[in-house]
Amino acid sequence: MYVMTTPTALLPTSTPAASAPAPVWARRAAHTIALCAVPSGLWRIAMASGVYVGYSDQVLRDVFDIPGWGIAYVVGLSVLAELAALFPLLLVSDRWRPLRPRVLAPLAWTASGVLVLVALWQLVVAFTVESQTYMSSGTAQTVWALAFAPLFAIPALMTAVTWSYAKRNRARVGLRRSRSISVATIVTSSPARTTSAGASTGVDASS
Repeated sequence: MYVMTTPTALLPTSTPAASAPAPVWARRAAHTIALCAVPSGLWRIAMASGVYVGYSDQVLRDVFDIPGWGIAYVVGLSVLAELAALFPLLLVSDRWRPLRPRVLAPLAWTASGVLVLVALWQLVVAFTVESQTYMSSGTAQTVWALAFAPLFAIPALMTAVTWSYAKRNRARVGLRRSRSISVATIVTSSPARTTSAGASTGVDASS
């Protein structure tokens, strides 16, 4: 008695690179980015709340319109900055992925470029004569500098996190393509092997 069997192919069982955990350094860099935006945000909220940060009441009224709509602007800017700083956490998250990798990767590179431009803009503002004359004391300028200094580390950290994600995404795409090729090869070769097995079984039965 002859039993016809179909060949069984062994497909790769390794986990795709993009779904594998992000490197430890990338996770730390992403969390550091979120923390870098906190000091400047707290400084802005303190200014909007009426805490003395180095600006006179006249400067607050004439330049920043505080009290007034300037409060909403300063607080909203702080909230948006912190939300933007939380974006890199999506690139190292293993569970929550609201966007597809094809969309997330170019978006991350775009965010990196924007952050570089923002950092350069902050440097221009920091060293302009007008912004320095607003401050009424050297101590206030020092506190302002310490609060905004961490922002300059964000572009480099963001670029590193984005590079790590893009690297894992490319590896995942390559592994998926290799699996597709393997499946296509198996599906194509299976009918020929089954036909050959059936023919040999018929010959044995007739003999």
